[in-house]
Amino acid sequence: MTARMLSRGALEEIARLRAGYPEARSALIPSLHVAQAEVGYLAEGAMAEVGEALGLPLTEVASVASFYEMFHLEPVGRHHIRICINISCHLNGCDEVVDYLCRRLGIRPGQTTADGRVTLESVQCLAACEEAPVLLINAERHARVTPAAVDELLARLP
Repeated sequence: MTARMLSRGALEEIARLRAGYPEARSALIPSLHVAQAEVGYLAEGAMAEVGEALGLPLTEVASVASFYEMFHLEPVGRHHIRICINISCHLNGCDEVVDYLCRRLGIRPGQTTADGRVTLESVQCLAACEEAPVLLINAERHARVTPAAVDELLARLP
């Protein structure tokens, strides 16, 4: 028997979410958030347990998890930096910010620092075009980011 990845508390939360919808499928995305928050990413075992809890096949759970950029199918660093590279951010200098982040961290988008501290990811939209260029550090949004601001943001990371 394989060890379970999700705690009893996480499974209870998924059951609570499931009860809030007429169709189990409707609880899939919030349940994946619960699993990712607990495990740190969506390992196949965690997705299987979500599927079991909702009565959905693993293939359906995995297809939803792999579609959305907000879900991680591989382990990520303790801090996850997502920078928007879409048109508004591009026109307002995100390329310079991405280049600076890469130089400072010694990684490229899609990579994690060797110490596991930071994962850098470029994304297509963070829904804040009026604040471009925008990045997220974990769940905290930072607006009008410049290369100079990157040093301060990185210094604040524990």
